[in-house]
Order: sequence, then structure tokens, then C-alpha cells
Amino acid sequence: MYRLLSSNRAAAMHKVLRAPPTANGTTTACCDCGGTFASQNFVHYQQYYQMLYRQMPAITATPFAHRPQTTAPTQTEAESHGKKKRLRKPRYAKYVELLEVTEQTASERKSRVKRLKSKKLAEFIQKTQMQILEKRAREEKRGLKKGKVGLELDMSQRQPVEYQKIDMEALDGSILESGIYDDRPMLFFGKDEYTKQIIARPEEVQNILKSFHNFRDIIESMGSEQQEADFGLSAPKPADELEVVDPFETIEPYINPLDKSRPAVTAVVVPNASAVTAKSKKRFKSKVHVNEEQERLSKQRALQINLHTYLNVCVSANMLSRALSTIIAYRSRIKKSSSPRLTEGLLTIDLYNILLHGYAGKGSFERFEDIFKLLEEDGLTFNEQTYAAIFECLGRLEPDEQNQQKLTQYISQAEDDGFTLNQIMDKSKFVADQRDIALDALRRIRPNFTPVYVPPLLGYDNELLNHLNDHVLPVGTDTEARTTDADCSIMNSKRGYSKAKLEQLARDQLKVELDGCITIKSIEKTKEFANADKCRERLKELEQSWRKQISTAIVRDLNTLRAQVRFKPHGYMNYYTYLKSLDTAHFADILIKELYKLGEGSETFSPTVGQLYKELGEKVQQRYQIEQKKHNGTLEKVGEIYSSYCDLWDSGNTQDNARQAWQRLVHEQRESGPSMDLPEVPWPSNVLAGVGRFLYNILMRDIKIDPHIMRQKSKSKTTSSQNLLPAFYTLFRNQGRLVKEEVKPHPVLSRLLRGSRQQTLTFDSNLVPMLCPPQPWSTPHNGGYLLNKSELIRLPHQAIQQWERIRASNPQHLYPALDSLNQLASVPWRVNTQLLDVIIEVFQNGGDAKLDVPQPPTSLPPLPTILKNSEGSGVSNADLAKQFREKLGHRRKKAEMYSLWCDALYRLSLAQHYRDKVFWLPHNMDFRGRVYPVPPHLNHLGSDLARSMLIFDQAQPLGVDGFSWLKLHCINLTGLKKRDSVRERLLYAEEIMPEILDSADNPLTGGMWWAKSDAPWQTLGCCMEIANVHRSPDPAAYMSRFPIHQDGSCNGLQHYAALGRDKAGAYSVNLAPSPIPQDVYSAVATLVERGRKADAQNGLHVAEALAGFVRRKVIKQTVMTTVYGVTRYGARLQIARQLKDIDDFPKDWVWPASTYLTTKTFESLREMFTSTREIQDWFTECARLISGVCSQNVEWITPLGLPVVQPYNRQEIKHTSRTGLRVNANMSMDMYERPNILKQKNAFPPNFIHSLDSSHMMLTSLHCERKGITFVSVHDCFWTHACTVPELNRSCREQFVALHSQPILEQLSDFMRNTYSFKDNDFTNDGSVEDLSKRQLNRTLKQLPQKGDFELRNVLDSIYFFS
Repeated sequence: MYRLLSSNRAAAMHKVLRAPPTANGTTTACCDCGGTFASQNFVHYQQYYQMLYRQMPAITATPFAHRPQTTAPTQTEAESHGKKKRLRKPRYAKYVELLEVTEQTASERKSRVKRLKSKKLAEFIQKTQMQILEKRAREEKRGLKKGKVGLELDMSQRQPVEYQKIDMEALDGSILESGIYDDRPMLFFGKDEYTKQIIARPEEVQNILKSFHNFRDIIESMGSEQQEADFGLSAPKPADELEVVDPFETIEPYINPLDKSRPAVTAVVVPNASAVTAKSKKRFKSKVHVNEEQERLSKQRALQINLHTYLNVCVSANMLSRALSTIIAYRSRIKKSSSPRLTEGLLTIDLYNILLHGYAGKGSFERFEDIFKLLEEDGLTFNEQTYAAIFECLGRLEPDEQNQQKLTQYISQAEDDGFTLNQIMDKSKFVADQRDIALDALRRIRPNFTPVYVPPLLGYDNELLNHLNDHVLPVGTDTEARTTDADCSIMNSKRGYSKAKLEQLARDQLKVELDGCITIKSIEKTKEFANADKCRERLKELEQSWRKQISTAIVRDLNTLRAQVRFKPHGYMNYYTYLKSLDTAHFADILIKELYKLGEGSETFSPTVGQLYKELGEKVQQRYQIEQKKHNGTLEKVGEIYSSYCDLWDSGNTQDNARQAWQRLVHEQRESGPSMDLPEVPWPSNVLAGVGRFLYNILMRDIKIDPHIMRQKSKSKTTSSQNLLPAFYTLFRNQGRLVKEEVKPHPVLSRLLRGSRQQTLTFDSNLVPMLCPPQPWSTPHNGGYLLNKSELIRLPHQAIQQWERIRASNPQHLYPALDSLNQLASVPWRVNTQLLDVIIEVFQNGGDAKLDVPQPPTSLPPLPTILKNSEGSGVSNADLAKQFREKLGHRRKKAEMYSLWCDALYRLSLAQHYRDKVFWLPHNMDFRGRVYPVPPHLNHLGSDLARSMLIFDQAQPLGVDGFSWLKLHCINLTGLKKRDSVRERLLYAEEIMPEILDSADNPLTGGMWWAKSDAPWQTLGCCMEIANVHRSPDPAAYMSRFPIHQDGSCNGLQHYAALGRDKAGAYSVNLAPSPIPQDVYSAVATLVERGRKADAQNGLHVAEALAGFVRRKVIKQTVMTTVYGVTRYGARLQIARQLKDIDDFPKDWVWPASTYLTTKTFESLREMFTSTREIQDWFTECARLISGVCSQNVEWITPLGLPVVQPYNRQEIKHTSRTGLRVNANMSMDMYERPNILKQKNAFPPNFIHSLDSSHMMLTSLHCERKGITFVSVHDCFWTHACTVPELNRSCREQFVALHSQPILEQLSDFMRNTYSFKDNDFTNDGSVEDLSKRQLNRTLKQLPQKGDFELRNVLDSIYFFS
């Protein structure tokens, strides 16, 4: 066995000077340099130590008069300094280095000592002194217990051993004194046979040294590793209760605790710092937390989350002893805590249950009895899961008489505790064969026992949806009874797929998810290099060698970590456990994929190192979760249930929606196998970063490349192996005010990858569409991909408050949101291949900016260079500054073009890959309830190009009016007839039919009428569909897959007008019936133009410059986003962007004109929508007071029952130390932190309106599904087949009226008053600002805005409400 020790400034000297004197007074040296110097140095050092760390006398001791080399001031000086109070930045110097006082280093340390205040120096000396004395006391106490025999044995064991120095320079005194030993590792070996084998093989020693260099930063940080933050566990403790200091972490010099003879040295007393700088207790100050209790709760909760994850990984990695020792260590800290109230609830029965199930798998009931004693001491009671673990453990043992007695005992105990056996089997979670084993154990005592499982609740508990419960039959109803005379129209949008086809698609999907990625052919049109084949061959050879190097490095570094962990106490969580959760081959696969991703990255931008660490850690976690599902039986059971689910798609004989059908199937198969509602425990972000850092350490240090590999005549292998260089390096790049570290490939590797021209793209399996219908969301934790973890809500890692609200809510309240996601995900898609071919042609020919097809960055013309004049004089500073700005703009433009070009490349390559396949898009939502497809690259959201490529897979006949809806949709897309009626638009479509047909037949060579549209690619797709229908013999029977859109008319303002019953506002956004559509954007533009003309007549130059340019398109985005909280600065950028796109507008006037138009637009909106502004102001004021006075996040519940919490907090940027072993349990969590008041108040109005438009969409979705209508949503734009547009329009209007018939504002006010209002005993009645603010909060939450008299049912008759 060997140890790797860091020889940093403190540790190296202490290790050398630590050896005690032998019996004859000599010292055994570590090498052949002799022991004279070491002995002298040890004596001097020990005398200095005893002088510095003499135990302090009683309080009556007087300060010393003579203080050599100290800066501690007198009491008078300290008091005078205390008056001049000013803030100083904290100094993070390591004052421990003061212990190294030698002749040569004393002067070097003086400057640092001078910067110490008296209190700092006194506290440091006092603290270190106490640590040494306490350690002595503990060791003496331990020595007394051993007795005389033990003492002699201990002395014999303490005799120094001989060490053999291996290939190192002599570690003599000059090296120690000069302090130049920092980078010299010291290897100490024992005398056993294993050591002889290592010494005989120099390559083993080199491996050890290599591992040391790879982990030097980790090992060095071990000495300065801070203990875990104060979780309420580190209150002051008596000296005899302090934990044993780990010998690897201590920085003290060696003093023999058994040596009772101590030299008499003159007493040196350090003045009491607290007496000198006595102050009253400081107020709690934190930018993040409201008070000290919130800070402690945050840290305690973070520790709970980390412990839960860590114990799960320990059990899965079969490290049960480490899991148990971790729990015992934290128990010990809790027992020693002086504040038991603050540590209450840290160790819960759930944490013990994880451990119990681990031991149950081993059949180790002895451990159970040990843990039961701990539970009794902690005052924890058993729950259902505890008894399930007990019965599982007893079920794995032989059924002898003692076993039956135990079973009888615990069955009786469970019943005495109020738990029936049915309840235990129903509420417990099982994996693998745990359920079957526990059931077998129970049947040993009760042979006829058959558990009765509580059926799930399938219906809704919402006033807006309760009428849909009429279609839901109770669980357990006979299958024939469910299908006889049942309305199965809900399955209409899912028909057309046989069970055999669906099962084959599911097998293909499972293969993709098990592989973890999918590799497709790129559509990029490139020329191959002449040596492409040679490059590919060399790259393949490199990959094989890299894989071997990675595997070897992982084994080596894990062994290093293991060796370090063995000499650490078990009471802390380490990364080694997480890294042991996967095999080496899995890590090698992950790193090879990461290697290619880095090698093919952008030259202008790279993710920061922190991002790379976390992303790589997430890939490890994803692979771990899939491996767990393979081992615990979840994969097999998902396959069985999904096969039954395919039966329903095939037959269509059900009136259940997807969730209800899945819940029935899961319930029917609960008798055996694992539970299907297991909540996956995500790894904390600090763990993800730590695991990723470990793997990146290997990537950076072990992956090598020959710089001459691209040469045609490469050197011999022997020569090239000596010239290997790292394949990756780091650089630092400015990002705003910060400097970020990035990883870049070696230029030779980049050239090799470019030369090989792989012509492929690789995507993670959770970033691409599914080949089979997604698993329905039945709980907040299960849905989407079959194996890959899909997040229900898109939230930042620190946002846990909303998850707490979701867990605490009634599951039925979440059903509307889950069912809407399932409905959207159940729609099958295909690629519009006719249109895709045209888009790819344009893309491969260099793109087209006017058609919104991104151009490659190489198409950007280079900047002109500034030439010197004929006399040779330099250019002016102004020209240089202008050139510098242009260069920055050029670089930014180039990076933006590359980003857009890559996005289009990914989207088009995926579309090409799926061109002949049917696929599905799993959905999730953001915290407000707005829904999104999970695959980011190929979906129906996004730009015109993205929306145009997808069509429905299921074809429907057009019917009588379908062709008219198709033509109307085409004209709507052009944006040419926004103010005209439906009849006029249809007449216009007939007039331009030749142009439409020409666009379809000759998209790139004809008149290209479609290119003038607002949405050119969607228009072209519609032209192609119209041409097909126009030429078909029977248009009504034509089977169309083309989606028709019904778009809301400024939907945000529609919701504001409905909330306030604003008659004028409702009319302007088409809530009221009108013969022609009211265009709010044109109306605002008219008001702005009127004001501009008046200003121009008064001689305002900017108004004159805008003559003829105040157009609808210029101010549309600003009007649209005003209700969503756009700021004036944001609105100015929007308008400036539109003005830049107008070729005729003078570019010098862009910024002044955008500022002017922003002001005019806001004034016009305030003039038009008075009720909207009042509601918006009330929302803003409520949010300001809630976040400012209550210091809480703003939260509410949507009309469909979804809890919403705004995750905006004041977060400090914390640079955590990069330790290699210890998991830092600190986490940022929004529920315990101060809210960001500015973001909370600005975001509440738009977020609440977004939650309303999401509720409207979900209501429409669920009612369309019940009618068998295909429904797809892009927020406030609804898609369906042409033949079902009238039914969609009817449902859309009915659900809007139903939604706003609810007392939405009144319910919101009641919820906020119940959640945030102060009670009478909370007021101090002293007239203080705090007291007045509380009263203002109570008053504001009750002051609802006034409502108008608009009749809401008018919406039912409005043609242009959605059109």
C-alpha cells in the first residue's frame, strides 16, 4: 500500500519533522543525507512552537510587555482604531504560513503580518492554540484508557520505519529552508511484498507520479478544505466532544502526546481580542438570505437533498458501509449541536429507509436491528416504507421458526402502529423483485393474503372541467362494459397505427435511448480534401488509442481517489462514490463523444469550463439513470405496459385519454414488479460539476496527439510517441465584465477533424423526436421519453419552491396540465418533403437573408483596412477607434451568423433524416404553464422556416369548406389583407391563383410571389398544397395533412380586456363582433403617425426624418410585448431593429428615431387601453410589496390548478473551492433566499397573463381531444386540419368565455391575502416605515381595479377573435 502526500509549504516540513526521537536520541532520516540538520531543525521548531502556542492562563493574566515581531496594538490604539470604522474587502491569505518562520523567510512574511489587525492575529493564534491543546488532551485521554500494556505496545508501534527514497533529489535542509520543495512529491512505501514488486517495476512508480501530477490541485486543496458549512451542526462544542482531527488534514507539527516532560519556557500571554475590540452582537447581514434562520434552513435543506442523493448512489454502488457511516457521522454532529431546534428534521425516516432497503437486498437483518436502535434514539417512527424493507429482508432469509417469529412480531407491530398490510403494500415504492419478496414473506404467516391496491383517481377536480368526468368510468370496470355504447371519438386523432407497427417503433425508440445518442448524415455541401481517407484512418486509430488511454486513466485516478478516501473519515460525502456508479466503459464512451464535440466546436465561442463540467456531469447522470432502470426492472415493466398501451391505439375502443388509459394499465399490473411512479432523484448541481471536473481532468491531461500526424510521411511510432502534446488546452476570454475559462482543441486536432470530414452529426437521444407515441404524463415525475428523464417543468436548478408546491398539491389539480401535454404529444408528425427539398437547395447554395435562410459566416465581406497616406504618417485616433468598433461589430456579426447557420444545419439535417418517418414530439412546460416541445431542433415552434417543414402524419378529407380555409390561410400568412374581411380575402385568393400555382410549380425560378409574404416558407408550403387540391378531381375528398392556423389577435391584450371588461379595449382586439377585423397594431401606428405629424410641423427633426416610415411592422412587436412587460430599453431595441431593416431609412437616425417612437408608442397604448394599464399597475404594485415587504417570491395558482412561483432571486456569484474529494453541500435555493424585487414586480404582469393564455390553450386542447379533433398549439396560435377549423373555433371561443367567467382577479386577491397578508398582532402601531409598509400591503391586496361593462358572451360571435 502506498500513500501520496502533497509536499506544500506546511505539509512537507511537518511530515519531515514529525518523526519522534528514537531511544538513543538520534533521528531516523528519510534518506541518506544524515539526520543532523533534521534533528536541529526539529528542536528549534519545537521550541518556537511551544513559545507561540503556550496554553493561556486564567482571565486575570496580564498582557506581555515585550512582543517581538508582532503588530498587535495596545488597548488605547485599538480603541482609537475602532472609531475609524470602514469596510474592507476580506483577505483570503493563508495565515497558516506564519508557522514557517525561518531566517530566510522571516522578512518575506513581515509584509503579510503587517496587514493583520490585532483581532485577526489574536484570533488566529488563539484558535490554533486551542486546536493543538484539545488534540493533546484527547490523545492523552485515549492513552490513559489503554493502560500500561497498551502504552508499551503503542510506543513500539510508534517506532519510526525506514523509508526508501525513489528517484528523488536529496531532501536536505537547504531545500526545506528555502521553501522550494512545493512541486516535489514524496513517495513513502512500507516493507511488504507488494512494495517490493512496485519498486522492481519503474513503470508503476511513473504511474503513481503521473497520477499525483494529475491530481495535484485536488491533493493540495485537501489541506485547506473547509468543513461543510454550518448546517446548525457546528455550534461551539466542549473540548472533549470535538471530533478527531483527520491526520491528513492537520497542519500542526508533530508533538508526542505521550511525552509528559515539557521544557519550562517563560509564559507568553496573548491579549484577549474580545476584550480589546468588544462590540455588541452584529445584526445579520446577507444579500441572499432574509435572516439567520432562513440561512440555516437553506443549508439544512441542501444537506438533506445531498444526503438523499448520496445514500441512493451508495446503495446502488453496493457501498452500504459508507452509507451507514455517513448517517452515523451526521447523527454525531446533531447530538453535539448546541441548537437542537435548528437541526431538527435533518435525518428523516426516508433517509434510513434507503439504507434499510440496501441491507434488505443482502438479507442482513442484524444491521436492521442496529439501525432500529438508532431510530429509537432519534425518536423516529416507522412508516409504510420501513415495514416494506423489513418484510423484504425477512423474505430473503430462510423460512425457519425464528424467521416466522420475526415476521409475526413486525406484522403485529405494524398493525399496532396503524398500518394494515394492504396499506403497506399500496403506499410503498418497490424496485426489482422487492415487492414479490415482501409479499412472499407475508404469505408465510398469512397464506391467503392478497394485497388490495387503491385505484388511482382518474377524473378532474376543477369547475371548468368537471363535466368531462361524465366520460370516465371507475377503475376496475369490465373491459366490455367500457367499450359497449361508449363514445370513443377521443381516439380519432390517434387511429391508423397497428399494434405490430407501434411495437416495432417502440423497440427502435428504446434502442436509441439505450445508445444515448443518434448519428445522422449532415446536409452540409462540402468538398472533400484529397487526404480525407488518410485522415479518417488516422482518426480511427487515434480514437482506439484514446479509448485505451481513457480507460487506463479512469482506473488509475479512481484508485488514487480511493486511496485518499480510505484515509478520510466516512462522515462526509465524496465524488468517488458517484464515480463508482458506472463502469469504465461507460465513462470512455461519454468522453469520446465529448472529445468529438469539443473538436468540432466553434472558433469564436465555446462554453465556459463550468458549463462543460455540468453538461458532462448531466450525461453521466443520464447514463446512470438508464442503467438503474435496466437493473431494477423498470425497463422490462415499461415494455409490458407500453405493449398494452399499443393495443388501445390499435383498437381505439376506449373513451379514456392517454393519462387515464396509462393509469389503468399501471394499476392492473401492480401485483408484481417495480413501482412505476418512482420519483427519480436528480443529482445536485455541485455533484454534476464535480463529476464533470474529474472526467475533464482526464480529457485535458491524458488525451494526447502527435503534432506531425497530418504529414504524409509520418515519423516512426517511437519518435512520434515522444512528441505527443495535449489534444486540448484552455484559454481565457472576456465575456462582458468577466473573464471566462474555455477549452479549445489543439489546431492539429481541428485540422484532422476538418480533413476527415465526417459528414455526420450526433445528437443526444433526449434532443430528437420520438419514433413512437411518448409515455403519457401520469405524475409530475413520469412521462415523455420511455427511459430518458424528461423534466415536467423547465426551471433553473435553484428553483425548488414550485416543486414543493406541486408535491403538496392534490394530484387531481395537476391533471388538466398533464392531460394537455399528453394531447399535444400524441399528435403524429411528418416532414413536408416537397418543401424541404427547396429549402435545402437554397441552404446549400449559400442561403438567402431575405428568405430567412441563414448564410454561412464566410459570406460576410471582410472589413476594409485603413491605409496610411502617401507621406507615411499614421491614421488618427478617431479612425483607429472607429476601426476597432467596426472590427468588434464584424466579429459579433460573424459569430451570430455562424450560430444561425448551425441551427439551420441541425434542423434541416434532422428533417432530412426523418423525411420518410412518422415521429412524435414529447412536450413539457415552463413555470407559468406555457407548453413547448422537448426536442429543440426539429419542432413546430420557432421561425417561419421551422414551422413550414412539419405537417400532420394523419390525413383528413378537406370536406365542403376545407379548400376555402386553405386559401384563407394562405392569404393570412402573407399579411397583405390584415384589415379586410374574410370574403375579400377569399376573392383576393381567386385573383392571384395564377401566382399561387406558379409559386408551387417554380418556387425558385418563377415569379416568386411567395417570397414577398410575411411568412414566405409557410406561404410556399400552402401554395403547394393549394396546387395539389386545385388539380385534384374532387377537392372535398382530397386527403390533406396540411395544418391550418387560427391566430389570436394580440392575445395578451385580449386577456387584459376580458379581465377588466374594457369595452373600448375589447373592440380594438376583436373580442366584440365586427364586420372587418380590428388591427390594434395599425390603430396604434395611426395614433403614433398623428403625433409625429404634429411634431414635424413644430420643427422636430427626428419627426421629419420618420416621415413615411411609421409603419405597422415597425411598432408591432413593441405593442405585442408591452402587455408582457417589455421595458423602454427593450422596446427601443425592437424598433431600432425594424428601422435598420428598412433600406431607405437613413441609418444615422436609427437610434434617435427608435427612442422617439418608443415614447410615442407607449403614450398611444396608455391612451387606448386605460383598463389594461390599471390592472397592470395593480399587478406590479402587489408584486413589489410582496417581494419587498414580505421578502417572498410571488406565487399564485392558475385557473386550472397549476401552482406557479416566480423563480427570481438575488444570487451572489459564489466561487466555490475546487476540492477533489468532498462534495460541497451548499446549494442555492429560491424558497430561502431574498427575492429580486425588480424582476419580481416587472415580471408578474406578463407571467400572470401568460398563465392565463396557457390555461385557455389547455382548455381548448382538452375539449378538442374529447371531440376527436387534431389540435396543436404554438402558444396563442392553434393548428388543426382544414375540415375541423369550425369546431376548433367554436371550442376556442367557448373556453375563453368560460375561463373569464371565473372571478379570476377576485380569486387572485383572496389567494394573495391568505398567503401574504399580515395579521393584527404583526403590527407595531409605532408609525415606522416597516409598519406602514405592512398596512399598505394589506390595503393594496384588497384594492381590485374597477371593471367595465363589456358583455363577455359577445366573444362567441366575434369572427376575428381567432382567425
